Amino acid sequence: MARLVLWDIDHTLIATGGVGRELSAAAFEQVLGIPMREQATVDGLTEAVIFRETARLHGVDSDRAMFERFAAALAEEHVRRASDLRERGHALPGAAEALAALAAAGVRQTVVTGNVRAVAGIKLAVFGLDRHIDWAVGAYGEDADLRPALVRIALARAEASPVDAVVIGDTPADMAGARANGVPVIGVATGRSDPRSLQRSGADTVLMGLDDTDGLVELVLGTG
Repeated sequence: MARLVLWDIDHTLIATGGVGRELSAAAFEQVLGIPMREQATVDGLTEAVIFRETARLHGVDSDRAMFERFAAALAEEHVRRASDLRERGHALPGAAEALAALAAAGVRQTVVTGNVRAVAGIKLAVFGLDRHIDWAVGAYGEDADLRPALVRIALARAEASPVDAVVIGDTPADMAGARANGVPVIGVATGRSDPRSLQRSGADTVLMGLDDTDGLVELVLGTG
């Protein structure tokens, strides 16, 4: 039985409806003083890597201090435009029910996400999905550059062994992060990755969504 679920956020629990990119662009311009003409690939990457690669696309070599200013500005933009996020984005079907059902079954839940912690909290709170998340044991975009390290950090913070946990995410990076740590992983094809690519990346099971609450709970309880 998995006693700890490590959730991805974007395209696994929520979709921002394009607002996320707009907020990143606003924070980018605020920190660097230039418009964000293009953005580095975001799927499965951490905010630190996305910022660094996006800055490079604009001819800027960024450093940690610059990223920390960007992260703070990004959180402020999410607070300022929370209503836009709520109106244009949405919780994915079955997300709220899955979180509640797993909590009722006694499963501890946290997030392993490329978002910085402040933004992760705002995103889930906007859609009412924050209630069952143990934020203290999660791993976030400011903690490490790559998913394997984030999963390892979350396991350490939760004092959990890999066999007592399960990762749920929508990208090959989520699958790889779990596999690198010996953690079972459930892929959900709710993002830009199709079921085949998730399977090839190491998913133990691939779901088309979170709609089947009972089935998801059975999968989680039967894992490990």
